[in-house]
Amino acid sequence: MTSDQSASTRPSSLRSLRIENLVKEYVPGKPILRNISFKAEGKCSVAIIGPSGTGKSTLIRCVNKLIPPTSGTVFVSDENITRLHGSELRKARRKIGMVFQEFNLVERLSVMENVLCGRLGYIAPWRAWLRKYPGEEVDRAFELLDSIGLLDFARQRADSLSGGQRQRVGIARAIIQEPHVLLADEPTSSLDPKTSVEIMELLVALSEERSIPLIINIHDVELAKRFTTRVIGLSKGGIVYDGPPADLSNENLKEIYGGTDWLQ
Repeated sequence: MTSDQSASTRPSSLRSLRIENLVKEYVPGKPILRNISFKAEGKCSVAIIGPSGTGKSTLIRCVNKLIPPTSGTVFVSDENITRLHGSELRKARRKIGMVFQEFNLVERLSVMENVLCGRLGYIAPWRAWLRKYPGEEVDRAFELLDSIGLLDFARQRADSLSGGQRQRVGIARAIIQEPHVLLADEPTSSLDPKTSVEIMELLVALSEERSIPLIINIHDVELAKRFTTRVIGLSKGGIVYDGPPADLSNENLKEIYGGTDWLQ
């Protein structure tokens, strides 16, 4: 093998997500996702846009195998997630951070305990059961809460927080996993416009700071164009646009969403 060939086949050192020919059918012959293929790596923020029902959330859930794809493959830093099951899949999911639309916090637990839930895949089962985290894990959680402006809320119950604060906790929980890809499923849909901007700023900043590719399923096209480095537009389960936000034209949006009245 030549040196050039070796370089071309050597696994990338960058954290990455690679999706190849992904298909998802809930009903045979009626695909929700049609041959989706793209790659994101390093300091890359990708917005997935498209009308309701076109498969955006299904795509996110196929990546972390909350639902199994019908065919195709998903690689996280060159590891094929789609072939894994059981303990191997649970271990691989440590590489996939997830930020949810409705936060998915344990409301009765403190902010600190919710953040530390992101380390459950790394500690012994008895520690997880008793919520006895190693001191270094607690220190890291405190540092992370300080960096996102929630240090003073560390011991408060999650159900005492505002929506924006809850989403920050959800982001911190995902980041403390040390993921190789960060998925966000409509992270701003429950938030007011000002808080939505703050959450997008935080997600992109953490992605760039830690070189974690960020994949955001989002309805708000303007937020997508303002904050992400790449936009993928889905229509009828397939990719109809993949490029820079600045190149996303009204014609592209018409193809993605259909019609023109909403563009006024």
